[in-house]
Amino acid sequence: MLHSQHSGQEEKMGTEKSRKVFKNNSNPKVISLTMDQKILALAAEENTDQLQACLQKLKENELTDLVTKQALRGKEMGAFLRGVFKGSSCSQQSGVLRRLAVYKHCVHLVESGDLHVEVASETIRLLMLEAHQLPGPALADMATLFVEAIKGGSLLSGKSLELFPTILTALATLKESLVYGEGELSGEEFKKQLINTLCSSRWDHQYVIHLTSMFRDIPLSAEELQFVVEKVFRMFSKVDLQEIPPLVYQLLLLSTKGSKKNILEGIINFFSQMDKKQKEEQRSSESMDLEEATVPLDQLRHVEGTVVLHIVLAINLDQDLGKELIKYLKSEQQADPGKALCPFSITILLSVARIHRFEEQVFDFLKTSVMRSFKDHQFLQGSKFLQELAPLQYNISAMIIEVVANSVFGWDHVIRGLVDLGFILMDSYGPKKALGGKIMETNHGVPKTPAQQACKLGADVLLEAFKVHEPIRSEILEQVLNRVITNAGSPISHFIDVLSNIIVSAPLVLQNSSSKVTEAFDHLSFLPLDTVQGLLKAIQPLLKISMSMRDSLILVLRKSMFSGQLDARKSAVAGFLLLLKNFKILGSLTTSQCSQAIGASQIQVDVHARYNSAANEAFCLEILGSLRRCLSQQADVRLMLYEGFYDVLRRNSQLSNSILEMLLSQIKRYYESEPNLLPPLKLEGCILAQRDQIFLQEPLAHLLCCIQHCLAWYKNTLTLRQQTEEEEEEGDSDAGLQQNLSDMLESITRRMIKSELEDFELDKSADFSQSTGVGLKNNIYAILVMGICEVLIEYNFSTGDFSKSKFEDVLGLFKCHTNLCDILKEKAGKSRPPSANKTARSFLSMGFVSTLLTSLFRDCSQRHEESLAVLRSSNEFMRYAVSAALQKVQQLEETGQTDGPDGQNQEKVFQNLCKITRVLLWRYTSIPTAAEESGKKEKGKSISLLCLEGLLRIFNTTQHLYPAKIPQFLQALDTNEEAEEADINVTEKAAFQIRQFQRSLVNQISNAEDDFNGKEALLLVNIIATLSKLLDPSSQQFVQLLSWTVKICKETSLEDAPCCRGLLGLLFSLHALIKSPVGVLRELARDIHAHFADIDQDLEMVHQSHFAIVNSKTAAPACLLVLGQAEKVLEEVDWLISKMKSLLGSEAAEDASQAADQMQSLEKATVLQLGTLLTAYHELVQTALPAGSCIDLLLRSVSKVYAALSSLVKYNLQACRSTTGGIPKRMEKLVRLSGSHLTPQCYAFITYVQNIQSETLSFAAEKKKKKTDKMPAEVSTVMAKVLRETKPIPNLIYAIEQYEKFLIHLSKKSKVNLMQYMKLSTSRDFRINVTTLESALQDQDAEDAENEPDNGQSIASAQATDSQEPKKKRRRKK
Repeated sequence: MLHSQHSGQEEKMGTEKSRKVFKNNSNPKVISLTMDQKILALAAEENTDQLQACLQKLKENELTDLVTKQALRGKEMGAFLRGVFKGSSCSQQSGVLRRLAVYKHCVHLVESGDLHVEVASETIRLLMLEAHQLPGPALADMATLFVEAIKGGSLLSGKSLELFPTILTALATLKESLVYGEGELSGEEFKKQLINTLCSSRWDHQYVIHLTSMFRDIPLSAEELQFVVEKVFRMFSKVDLQEIPPLVYQLLLLSTKGSKKNILEGIINFFSQMDKKQKEEQRSSESMDLEEATVPLDQLRHVEGTVVLHIVLAINLDQDLGKELIKYLKSEQQADPGKALCPFSITILLSVARIHRFEEQVFDFLKTSVMRSFKDHQFLQGSKFLQELAPLQYNISAMIIEVVANSVFGWDHVIRGLVDLGFILMDSYGPKKALGGKIMETNHGVPKTPAQQACKLGADVLLEAFKVHEPIRSEILEQVLNRVITNAGSPISHFIDVLSNIIVSAPLVLQNSSSKVTEAFDHLSFLPLDTVQGLLKAIQPLLKISMSMRDSLILVLRKSMFSGQLDARKSAVAGFLLLLKNFKILGSLTTSQCSQAIGASQIQVDVHARYNSAANEAFCLEILGSLRRCLSQQADVRLMLYEGFYDVLRRNSQLSNSILEMLLSQIKRYYESEPNLLPPLKLEGCILAQRDQIFLQEPLAHLLCCIQHCLAWYKNTLTLRQQTEEEEEEGDSDAGLQQNLSDMLESITRRMIKSELEDFELDKSADFSQSTGVGLKNNIYAILVMGICEVLIEYNFSTGDFSKSKFEDVLGLFKCHTNLCDILKEKAGKSRPPSANKTARSFLSMGFVSTLLTSLFRDCSQRHEESLAVLRSSNEFMRYAVSAALQKVQQLEETGQTDGPDGQNQEKVFQNLCKITRVLLWRYTSIPTAAEESGKKEKGKSISLLCLEGLLRIFNTTQHLYPAKIPQFLQALDTNEEAEEADINVTEKAAFQIRQFQRSLVNQISNAEDDFNGKEALLLVNIIATLSKLLDPSSQQFVQLLSWTVKICKETSLEDAPCCRGLLGLLFSLHALIKSPVGVLRELARDIHAHFADIDQDLEMVHQSHFAIVNSKTAAPACLLVLGQAEKVLEEVDWLISKMKSLLGSEAAEDASQAADQMQSLEKATVLQLGTLLTAYHELVQTALPAGSCIDLLLRSVSKVYAALSSLVKYNLQACRSTTGGIPKRMEKLVRLSGSHLTPQCYAFITYVQNIQSETLSFAAEKKKKKTDKMPAEVSTVMAKVLRETKPIPNLIYAIEQYEKFLIHLSKKSKVNLMQYMKLSTSRDFRINVTTLESALQDQDAEDAENEPDNGQSIASAQATDSQEPKKKRRRKK
């Protein structure tokens, strides 16, 4: 209204001016020059006739000149145009032409850029208002003008495009037909044709944004909108990168009209391609030293960040757009995850997660995608068949980590989502508490399962986000600490690992967040010991740089030391020991001398700490004073102290005097100083009696073990100490302590050897029962004495310097240890639970075990020969040494570390492991088992067998814990060569070791039946299987191993079932990495069929054996293995069918031909797999298998076959709907094969199974008649077993019927009668066995003939009997 009033005032002023001109000037030339004023005056007077007459006098070029003149003046342009339009009636052709000329000229003026912005806007507004007055042809002319201008690129500013939507809208509402070419079109069709032409033509890149914005104002059908969107995306590559964000913004506004999915898909695909292009350019520039990239990385990332913000804003305003995004990504994830998931789409999702409504959906989708990626990767890893058909082309871990790296380019909107995702993955897939409350920690070793990999990904995301984003650091730290403290009952090792990595990455940065760590200290006394140890170890670098944090921790630990809770006191000891290890006193040996690896941040801190060595010394002595109190506490607390002292000495050598003094005063409490008194130790002081219960008070063996290791350390470092300038008094003091302790150990050794078991009150007549106080006391004594013997064995061997007398002492101690061990085993008997019969953990350190084994088996020195002969003469001692090594390896496998010195030093443990392996390998390969066993038979396993067990465990442990060190490990086994790590060929080295075990296995198999050792053969097979994982599947060595395995299985007839299972398992695992094993399964199924005979007893089997390993004794386990492997093949088939279903929709994409080729190869492979598998099942369902697990597993397995067939038929149904072609010929052949070779045999097999079960029941019934007393329990057991075995039958019948149902649907859809290949199914409601019925009727007739003269009655009674069973069935109520 205001605008129209203002325009009216302008018109009146213009009219007054024109009147003045007319009055004052009578010159006609002046009048002609001021025609524009005349037009304005006539328009103001509403004199339409004169206005029309005036305008008709003007030529087109004169009128356009006037328009130009007014436009340039600008003041009266609106009034002038309104006047022209008033005088140009659309009912007259001349008026229409005049209007059209004005429209065209105004468009030209606006595009020229000569007009003022306000004048141009007013002009366009007027033209838009009058557009609906134009007749159809004029509108068509104007629309065509715009289209031609866009096609020709003649637009200059693009301002006039605001008029185009109005023209097209007016066209669409026209009721009259328009001439187009030789025909006529309605207004709507004409508009559609124009849009089609426009989108098919070339656009100038600078007008793409204007054109996209223009389409928002045009009413578009869904088809037209899609056409427009596709055109805009085709222009993306031609538009400057900086113009992409505003263009995306316009597209998102356009999405309110529809085509949301296409717009989102186009944006994601464009940036996905840009990222790929950027990576390729980066790779090529690194390799070829090219100049800078086409698109600078930082520019691309900033553009992506802006686009993501636009998308999030649009989703905030339009929730449907967010739903469409998640729906699109979910559908693409099912079809082709590599296409939907890219760093850009993950960035969008994580940014959208800030919107509360979509948060749960986004994270659920990302969790599912991560797990699917890892599961698919794991699934494909075990099958060469799948790797070749459908390789995995995306890595979601790398994508998410890339998003973290990209987020440094100002992507603040994605940081919150990244952190939340990291914690969600760690919370969801971290280690869980097992049934029974035991925490299953799986933090050592490389993550293998998909859940472990997902948890590791979450940890990596948090760590990388912490490194690159300062604002989020305190929150990440707080959340990690909260989880460590609040989830005390659950496994939290993964969070402690993250905390440790965070602190190591930036200890100085975390000083600002020290208050959060200090708050966590207050909860230490309430946390489990493992959590406390892990937490303190993680924060240790912070303690060195923050004195306040250290002081806070000491206060908490002191309080805990006096806590009533045992765990709190143990936590205090753990904390104090950690502090002692890490606060060095000046003069201590360097970390390199102590063989301790330490991080860069810690080294930096150590330099800082040396300037405070005096303070550190006072600090450490104060802590030792606190720890001295622990020597009077419970055994568990003392035990922790003894196990920790060695590490403290190793890291802080200046504390040796104090520690040795503490240990000396402690051992003196239990040491008999009288040199000839037996026994040398007071065991009664080591136990505590409370009422009827006996407790261990002093772990004396651990105390002696600690003394022995500290002494060994002292002697080894004595040379280094002498080199340092130390005060003589201190040196003398240390030496005196060392001498006292050494003398004590010598005296204890001498007297322990002289002591009899009676001296400890532990002879064979003693009570060792767990139910009495005396028995418990004797058990504790026995365990203490055995531990002391082991400690002294290590001490005397280590200090003996290959002295014959020392080694005789070692044997004497071992004899004492063995006698006690035998008594305990004998007394335990069968009354103790199996868990109690486990061997007590050995006190020998891993380093000593490796040294002992090397000396016993590999030391060829003449100087040592006489003394070592003493130990070698005892086979029991050598077996004991190998058993100790086995125990250490088992502990390493289960916990990732071992007891004793350097048990947590991974490098030392690895070196000891290599030494042990070398010895065990030499011992097994050098001395044949047969030679060893030919001598006197001894109880327990032979040394060779123990060596094999150890080797198997070591090979498994090395692959699990030290995958990166496998080249070094294999090199260490080969003592002949020295090579650089880079030159080591793992496949060749592993193949060399495998060949040794192959020879041993062949020798074992070649032995006579009496000499065959099944346990040894099975261990050899398992070792070969473990080492085969180190071979490259594409190598010649791998193929040779597979050929050898096939040959062994085909030519060797073994009757040992476990060994047969091991060989067949090896065959399948190797075969799967080369090609699918279905052919082998078929041959094995034929062999199994031949050995068990046919279910039709009259049928005589004619068979040529394929695999000699399958015989009458091994056929049943072989059958179970074959069925297990067949189910793996079925899983692969199911995966392939799912893949094919997902690819069905992608055939219309740009790479349609490639998708079609892939589909064809997948279909062919799937049908071939199922076809070959059907022939294997064809053999098995005709086999007279024994009742039990074989039948049960076969019935379940055949049900899965039919489920897979049904899935394939359903896929073909979908394919028939989406394409015009029929079903492939190979599919038809598969259906025919299932109808002829499987379904009839399945029904026959069901009958066979039911006959077996009826015989079982009748046999049980007969027993019931004979033995009435034991009857109920036995019969009920048999009945339960029969019911259990018949359970899979209904499921199988249902699966067959479902398959046939889908076949009927497919037959109708494809117009191919597939049911012609399927025979009529047997009715399962009831069966009439004709032969049985006839004989029963004959018997009935004979009885009736004797007893009843009336034959008619007998027939009636027979009919009544026959019809009795069906009457019991009732129809289910609906």
